[in-house]
Amino acid sequence: MRKWLTRSIILYFAYGLAVYWYLFIFSGSGVPAPYEGTSADPSTFMSGRELLLSQEYSTIRNFLYFVTIPFEWFLLFVFMITGFSRKMQDWSNATSKIFSLQSASYFFWLSFFISIISFPVDWIGYKLSKTYHITTQSFPTWMKDQLIDFWVNYLMMTVIIIVLYWLITRYEKRWWLYAWLLSIPFSLLVMFIQPVVIDPLYNDFYPLQNKELEEKILAIADEADIPAEHVYEVNMSEKTNALNAYVTGIGSNSRIVLWDTTLNRLSEDEILFIMAHEMGHYVMKHIYVGIAGYLLLSLVGLYLIHLLMKHFIQRNGGLLKIQSMKELAAFPLFLLLLSILTFISSPLSNAVARYQEKSADMYAIEMTNNHQAAVSSFQELSRAGLSQVNPPALVKIFRYTHPTMLERIIYLEEHGKLKE
Repeated sequence: MRKWLTRSIILYFAYGLAVYWYLFIFSGSGVPAPYEGTSADPSTFMSGRELLLSQEYSTIRNFLYFVTIPFEWFLLFVFMITGFSRKMQDWSNATSKIFSLQSASYFFWLSFFISIISFPVDWIGYKLSKTYHITTQSFPTWMKDQLIDFWVNYLMMTVIIIVLYWLITRYEKRWWLYAWLLSIPFSLLVMFIQPVVIDPLYNDFYPLQNKELEEKILAIADEADIPAEHVYEVNMSEKTNALNAYVTGIGSNSRIVLWDTTLNRLSEDEILFIMAHEMGHYVMKHIYVGIAGYLLLSLVGLYLIHLLMKHFIQRNGGLLKIQSMKELAAFPLFLLLLSILTFISSPLSNAVARYQEKSADMYAIEMTNNHQAAVSSFQELSRAGLSQVNPPALVKIFRYTHPTMLERIIYLEEHGKLKE
């Protein structure tokens, strides 16, 4: 156990140093020479201080992202190798003879200890955003959101773990297939109830107060055959200075939502372009394409997890203190493999998402035919979020679900020239 722990710690620190070297020393953030001085060059729309802050903030935030993910893997590995996962299983078994209650108890302790150990990292992220004036939340309201996160995730994951282990116990060889089949209606249910049940737990939603703007947005929605009767506004200025807008939900629970920060900082033409972009996702059915892609990846992922869990328990069950995948003590191994596979597949899913975002940009510019508003909206998004216009390649590959601002502004400019 000491040997494995020592190796894991050394490997983690070596990885952290490599990430630090790549982000802080090796990578540059400037735009390519052909685009210097153009509308895609941040020096043309950011002050010197904003350029410095965006570079600092983005680099530190990217560093935290890349070192936090393997920290979660390390934590789950430690829970198993030290026997702590089995200890939590013993506590849970002592609470009740009913397996569903044992599962709920086990996952509570697992979630609790992960949250406590990870809290300093989360707090650093909060303080970073606060220092750079991205987050405007007070510490008490931030803590309130953290607690809501904990209980929402706990309740949803408890249902999942009860069903998952019932399937593993009853159908040991095919549990992954049945779990995938059940995940389809569950995913659709979550997407259906999220706008009206989950999202209001965090923020207050109300009809857009600017009725003239709402009429213009709904006119675009009507042209796009989106069944929306209202545009919703959300009071995000209490929490952030960043800008956002989105279309969420499916079926009758679909909602068009604007952050009040977007309303306060963007012009009407810029807002209409942003909303046309979001509606483009709806028109091109990106939500359903995303669901289909998620379900395909989850089918492959669950099958791989089944094979890998079986392999690791057979070869290293003694080291991990696990005798069978039917044990609750094996759940950290499930989460560990799920997280690793999700990270490995993120370049593919991000590439698909970036393609969809570019398609939505093109749809929006065709709908609004206002290239100046489109470009200036992206410039303001960069300034408000202190985001890098041209991030390092690995950051783009693993983190960006949208094209970089450099790419988005360039192809909008090129499209405008073709129109002329």
